[in-house]
Amino acid sequence: MTVVKKQKHKLIDDYRKFKQIDGSHPFKKILPNGFIDYPARIRRGGKVSYFNFELAKKMGLISKNADHTLTKELTEEIYNTFSIQIINEFDQMKGRKFKAEDMKEGTYMATRYLQMQHDDKKGLNSGDGRSVWLGHLKHQGQAWDISACGTGATRLSPATSKYNKFFETGDPSIAYGCGYGELDEGIATAIMSEIFHNNNIKTEQTLCIIEFKNNISINIRVHENLLRPSHFFLYLKQDDYKSLKNITDFYIQRQVEAQLWDTKLTGKKKYNYFLDKLTETFAQISADFEDQYIFCWLDWDGDNILMDGGIIDYGSIRQFGLFHHEYRYDDDDRFSTNILEQKSKAKYMLQTFVQAIDFIKTKEKKQLNHFANDKYLENFEVRFEQRKNENLLKKMGFSSKKSAQYLKRYAEDITQFRKTFNYFEKAKVKTGMVRVPDGKTCDAVFNMRSFLREYPQVILAERIKLSDEDLIEMIQSVFAEAEDIEINNYRRQKLNDLQDQYIEIVEKMSSLFQEDFDETLMKLIKRSHVVNKPNRITGDAVTYIVELIKEHSGRMSPEEIYNLIQDLVVNQNTNPDIKLSSKVIKPNAVLQKMFNVIRMHREGL
Repeated sequence: MTVVKKQKHKLIDDYRKFKQIDGSHPFKKILPNGFIDYPARIRRGGKVSYFNFELAKKMGLISKNADHTLTKELTEEIYNTFSIQIINEFDQMKGRKFKAEDMKEGTYMATRYLQMQHDDKKGLNSGDGRSVWLGHLKHQGQAWDISACGTGATRLSPATSKYNKFFETGDPSIAYGCGYGELDEGIATAIMSEIFHNNNIKTEQTLCIIEFKNNISINIRVHENLLRPSHFFLYLKQDDYKSLKNITDFYIQRQVEAQLWDTKLTGKKKYNYFLDKLTETFAQISADFEDQYIFCWLDWDGDNILMDGGIIDYGSIRQFGLFHHEYRYDDDDRFSTNILEQKSKAKYMLQTFVQAIDFIKTKEKKQLNHFANDKYLENFEVRFEQRKNENLLKKMGFSSKKSAQYLKRYAEDITQFRKTFNYFEKAKVKTGMVRVPDGKTCDAVFNMRSFLREYPQVILAERIKLSDEDLIEMIQSVFAEAEDIEINNYRRQKLNDLQDQYIEIVEKMSSLFQEDFDETLMKLIKRSHVVNKPNRITGDAVTYIVELIKEHSGRMSPEEIYNLIQDLVVNQNTNPDIKLSSKVIKPNAVLQKMFNVIRMHREGL
């Protein structure tokens, strides 16, 4: 009996962190008008279909030595903590009563933030439309915000704003406004966010998916800080000085507490530091998204990105196989920005923050165009160009150390090579724009990852430059027709420049680090094969992979689904500095099908 009691107490102790996820959050004290608070109840009838064990360990929800097993006790904690549904305005108007044992003790906030799809453009009734924040957790010096998508219809959804009425959760007459989350979206987010996170792309992560009938789910998302630029812009648009200052101070304080920012700055200097950090962040992500071929739909309202540049809301997120820079997402009433326009939108967000900080400092709100030539925007351009050069050297296969030294001496070489590289990367098929299931696009002619991956092998083996025809054959995409790859005099010059500039960079790098030319090439071959792996997952591939998982989910446990996604993450690693296990794991039938899907769609959207 004593042993049983000790084991029971140990289980309670192991899962005590779950009890802290009770709807409380320091945001509520700082911005009392920044959210709608909802009571909630446990939602029955679901099952845990995915649980991110490693993430749970980092958060302290399970012990670092715990097995990746959903025990009965752990499953119960997950379910009771995360399977909730808010009691919204519709429920309250109808006077609905719920079982006392199902009622949660805490209240859960739907935060207000700016959204471009709302007509007022001031965020008067916009924000978390089908999500609530579950709480705030600290573990070993790291803080985590936790939110749940699919917990019920809030009054901040576009549907309520448009029709001026409250909706019942699950109302089939309204699409984006019924308050439910989708299982497809939950699985897709779990896959892409884990791959991005593993490849050092900032993003929210999926902790858990609770599945219900009819493709419905509650998707639990976490990040160190879930505040978006749109949370700030809300108060700027409303001329709410006090709230704008409060949320800015709150964010700075959290960054300092997380030991991510300088702790010694006070007064107006901390706001300058805030803008310096945002300049770095927005320049970096806009450059990275271009070079990683990530479509994130950055826009003026700052709704689809986190303050630290992390990706959130994966409904429209895509990773392209090629630089399909004409792709636009069709959001029913409008088309999105394209991947090249993301830079100007990021810069516009920074300009808006410059306006906001000036408002905080002076208590006078000036027009946005007053800051069109501000020094922070100039710094943005400088840092953007630097990041683009760094990224190209990285894609070539050079280490960060070598890249930094090269750019100190020969930055102009990389800038010129980038111009030549971009000529091929941006080439579009002559057939023009075509419709795709979720938007429109114009396909890319060349696969420049193939060049970076294969060309150093050619130089090492052949010792001579490729003919124009052979180089075109190396880099042409599956979308290219004969007329797209014709070699005129201008293109012939570009093909020559591409090879000469590449070889010159390798020669200078060899000399700079006192390496033999062949030795440098060998290192590039090894690293560029990882950075530019041919079978990189795309948005289209994810769609089919989600269907595969759903098709087999009835025969797979949550642990097996988790392991399947982790195996996929390892396969999609693009960091040559990560040492992966040398043990070769034979993929099971489902994983092999996933690999086949990725290969089939590797150059698509």
